[in-house]
Amino acid sequence: MSAIDKMKITILKDGTIKTVTDPVSPANHDNAENFLKDMARLAGGDTVRERRKDKKHVHTHTHEDGTTHEHH
Repeated sequence: MSAIDKMKITILKDGTIKTVTDPVSPANHDNAENFLKDMARLAGGDTVRERRKDKKHVHTHTHEDGTTHEHH
């Protein structure tokens, strides 16, 4: 089973909210970004974003002629 469009949200003992996301589909990418921004704004305090070293960020594009390619 592929882990896509999933977020794991943990509230640590010190009150920090930790969110780990698996790859997010293009259809849900904006919703996920907006959710994380709203959560940070509503929770207040400092926000730190760290890229996962075990996952690569990839975008796949499909052109009008049907060709596809990825951006890493």
